[in-house]
Amino acid sequence: MNAALSAGRLGAILAKEFVQMRRDRITFAMMLVVPIVQLLLFGFAINNDPKGLPAAILALGQDRYTRAVVSALEVSGYYRFERRPESAAEAESLMARGAISFLVTIPSDFGTRVERADAPRILVEADATDPAASSGAVASLQTVANRALLRAQGLQAATKEQDEGSLSFVVHRRYNPEGITQYNIVPGLLGVILQMTMVMMTAMALTREIERGTMENLLAMPATASEIMLGKVLPYLAVGCVQVAVVLSAAKLLFGVPFLGGLALLLGSVLIFVLALVLLGYTISTVARTQLQAMQLTFFFFLPSLLLSGFMFPFAGMPGWAQSLGELFPLTHFLRVIRAIMLKGAGLDDVGREVFYLAVFVPAYAGLALMRFRSTLD
Repeated sequence: MNAALSAGRLGAILAKEFVQMRRDRITFAMMLVVPIVQLLLFGFAINNDPKGLPAAILALGQDRYTRAVVSALEVSGYYRFERRPESAAEAESLMARGAISFLVTIPSDFGTRVERADAPRILVEADATDPAASSGAVASLQTVANRALLRAQGLQAATKEQDEGSLSFVVHRRYNPEGITQYNIVPGLLGVILQMTMVMMTAMALTREIERGTMENLLAMPATASEIMLGKVLPYLAVGCVQVAVVLSAAKLLFGVPFLGGLALLLGSVLIFVLALVLLGYTISTVARTQLQAMQLTFFFFLPSLLLSGFMFPFAGMPGWAQSLGELFPLTHFLRVIRAIMLKGAGLDDVGREVFYLAVFVPAYAGLALMRFRSTLD
């Protein structure tokens, strides 16, 4: 055996590896696409200081001071007043559904108190289920509104003490007044853990059969594609139920996360989410030819889903195109449902729309998997 390094032999091995890479198109695409996706998402979509947050104004008066304050809050860029509820009950419903992040209530005697210099106050209620998303907007309240009030009064430059004393805000952080991070993270972790395990395990369901050479026996059985799919995903659905019990128990016993909503609605929503995930994993297994490819495709789905769902970064701080892309992932809708039920005590009327979106993924993934299922190994 020739122990010397041979350029010819080395070149032959390199050529063989490049041919193998060219044949394994999924792996080659992952090497190119994943870095590009990470660059685009972290560079353009992620923003820890979200602006343009949806807000509602409950103005009981229509004086010039009220209009000046509302205008100043909009100009700040943090608030986008797109709702004007007629009553406190309507405003409460908007907050429970997650349609707004802030509710600004200006009393009817606000203008009179300003003219009398009688300590005018404005109530601001913030959805604190995600403390990081609302912190910047809350911090800007005092400065922005006081400057608007001074302009409306026609005053000139004021001292810092005068500027701070002309108007006071009462900030009420709803659902998580202490700003405890675990209340936001732990319910979201339920969705992340389920997505990571359910999709990956079911994605290997068919590819494992192919690699072990037992797929021929499975195809020779008198079973339809639907029966094979159900036989593959239902065991993992049971495993997902066990994971749900473990995570919810830990959330209550270890972290003290409140459970304000109905347990039946919570478990029903989780069941729909888990069913969508196992069907997604099965769909991936119909595309991949090896377990390695299945893992790669799972990771390719998991990365943007984690970044664009609102789990790691505020969803409202992302640009419009990123939010539209985030709506295509089941995790985005599940996070809204689980946090609303657990932290806000939301009912079906409040989260019904998001539950419906979750349910749509089930037949969509099932239909795609059945279309992709191959009855032969060719």
